[in-house]
Amino acid sequence: MKILIADDEPDIIEIISFHLQKAGFDVITASDGSEAIEKAKLHTPDCIILDIMMPKRTGFEVCEYLRSNPQFDKTLIVLLTALNDEASHIKGLELGGDDFVSKPISPKVLLSRITALFRRIQPTSAENKIVQIKDLSIDPAQYKTTLNGVTHALAKKEFELLYLLAAQAGRVFLRNEILSQVWGNDVIVGDRTIDVHIRKIRSKLGIDCITTVKGVGYKFDY
Repeated sequence: MKILIADDEPDIIEIISFHLQKAGFDVITASDGSEAIEKAKLHTPDCIILDIMMPKRTGFEVCEYLRSNPQFDKTLIVLLTALNDEASHIKGLELGGDDFVSKPISPKVLLSRITALFRRIQPTSAENKIVQIKDLSIDPAQYKTTLNGVTHALAKKEFELLYLLAAQAGRVFLRNEILSQVWGNDVIVGDRTIDVHIRKIRSKLGIDCITTVKGVGYKFDY
């Protein structure tokens, strides 16, 4: 699998590249946000590691651009940041980031997080079933969501959350259950992560298809 690393610090690129290549990944590098976009368009990597504080375009700007382009619907995006405040994490999730890794970087932690993300997106045979509810179709094999004949681009975690709930429409899922099944136990996310992703799903589809059951969890209701 191909991974693009975008960071303006050569030492960080060097150490991350070494560990990823040692683990068997094909590594591409970029030193600023504009180069990251060009390299992404050229190579269509499976995962992109973005430093937030980069020249020309920040990691947030690159993430937003990539998520607006259907070419990168299936691309994982990991944000590297020294900004550990809640607002920065929420912004990254709202823009379509899949995970955060804090600086200073532990290459082993980064590798384990990326491996966990790839593991979470591999569908099992039981998950290959297309969900069809009224005029909404959700195809896990293609990560494709179609409503009224129009295909809507969802980020990976948005899609996986929607599929989890829609595949068992009407069932109430606990917050911890959703976090475990969509993000996995290897990925640490904030309490507002689910709320952010549900808000994005509602906005992109233009329908209020996920109901919040106060004090309990969430269910698909469409």
